[in-house]
Amino acid sequence: MTDVAPTILPETEDDAPAIERLHERTFGPGRYAKTAYRLRERVAHLLDTSFIARIGTLLVGSVRLSPVRIGETKALLLGPLTVEPAFRERGVGQALIAHALAAARAKGHRLVILVGDEPYYGKCGFKRIPPGRAVMPGPVDPARLLIAELVDGAFDGVCGPVRPEWDV
Repeated sequence: MTDVAPTILPETEDDAPAIERLHERTFGPGRYAKTAYRLRERVAHLLDTSFIARIGTLLVGSVRLSPVRIGETKALLLGPLTVEPAFRERGVGQALIAHALAAARAKGHRLVILVGDEPYYGKCGFKRIPPGRAVMPGPVDPARLLIAELVDGAFDGVCGPVRPEWDV
């Protein structure tokens, strides 16, 4: 298969059915039991910071950012990030993350939190949250709770429960 660079585009409402099918294929039905999914069920993601990847007309990836609070501090929750299995290991996920973080920074957001693997997300500036600084509303391996500061020092003094943000 010839490598073709994906086109990264802002997500639109029309993309929702294809993204849901992609999530079904890549994560399966067990995804709804995960804490991050449960948190996202309570708040809509932001279209202006969520992106899709296409190769031609084929949707091959998606990333979404949803508003949350860590204690009293506004933040964004990254996820789900998903890439069609046949297109993994080609930089699609990293390109989607880079676009989402750049858009969030441009919109004045300061922090992005996620549950994921530090070796992968660390390439995009995510670091492990010190134990107890942010508490998810369900079971999460503390080693997988990561934060990216979009503004230097944005996480200084931030702590508390992570909860859906309704007033953005």
